[in-house]
Amino acid sequence: MSQPLALEEIRQAPKVLLHDHLDGGLRPETIVDLARETGYDRLPTTDPDALRTWFREASDSGSLERYLETFDHTVGVMQTRESLARVAAECAEDLAADGVVYAEVRYAPEQHTQTGLSLEEVIEAVIEGFETGSRGRGIKVGTLLTAMRHQARSREIAELAVRYRDVGVAGFDIAGAEAGYPPTRHLDAFEYLQRENAHFTIHAGEAFGLPSIWQAIQWCGADRLGHGVRIIDDITVSGDGQAKLGRLAAYVRDKRIPLEMCPTSNLQTGAAASIAEHPIGLLRSLNFRVTVNTDNRLMSGTSLSEEFAKLSEAFGYGWDDLQWFTINAMKSAFQPFDERLALINGVIKPGFARLKWKA
Repeated sequence: MSQPLALEEIRQAPKVLLHDHLDGGLRPETIVDLARETGYDRLPTTDPDALRTWFREASDSGSLERYLETFDHTVGVMQTRESLARVAAECAEDLAADGVVYAEVRYAPEQHTQTGLSLEEVIEAVIEGFETGSRGRGIKVGTLLTAMRHQARSREIAELAVRYRDVGVAGFDIAGAEAGYPPTRHLDAFEYLQRENAHFTIHAGEAFGLPSIWQAIQWCGADRLGHGVRIIDDITVSGDGQAKLGRLAAYVRDKRIPLEMCPTSNLQTGAAASIAEHPIGLLRSLNFRVTVNTDNRLMSGTSLSEEFAKLSEAFGYGWDDLQWFTINAMKSAFQPFDERLALINGVIKPGFARLKWKA
């Protein structure tokens, strides 16, 4: 196995991020500031370093209740136009500092209306924040509007995704507990998006298995799968290392359906036991359309560079592998074909070529 790539070198690589939650990536210092400004008084601590540790430990605890509580605090301080714009701007700054050149960041507008903001005001504040934070930093950020599976507002959110698609909204997503809330409950939203030629991804195949993936693709028509890690359940590896794909796994690979993999997050939710045992290794070797993502940077204490560094250490990945993952992600982005091609040929390939040449 080759020497793992150094984290600081990986930071210099031009990277693409498709699965990142806005309310899962706040700076602890900002949470403390916003809590003070907005009167939010439920934080477990107002010391930023201690708060960072608390978020990580709560997320690592193995308790779903404690994990979900972490989002109560981040969403709790994201209820004003100013706080939403600040969080979005800082998100763009942090991603750019990590070498990300294109990102799609998702959030659920309906979770940010507790103090009276309309859905439109929420969306416009986030778009404004991303524009501010991206300016002059060599990054483009599109947003994905997320509907919650256990609520009944998916059609409304889908219509807003279409309404704002020319001013910063790249697509639509659905998230929340998979078990008991299949994506087919929101079929009218997905059929509407298809009629409108709009892009959408669906959280599927993380906590729940193959039926969730099958429904997301074959019933709902998802362009991408959020996580999709349980597709591994449809692959059998024999004693001699030969892999046999079931019908669904073969379909996903043949159709080049992108998998938005989030390795560290999957460890926290129990979808994988360790990075070395994460299905991404097998799926990469079988040439599925795998992409690497962060999910929730605060809760997982991670960045996209750190996710790549962990994979490099576990699987011996070098620059060619990281470039492969990155081009997969850019090919799968909800952007016009010519813009994707321009970033691949004008930014990503030259950036990796410089790093390979230095190596």
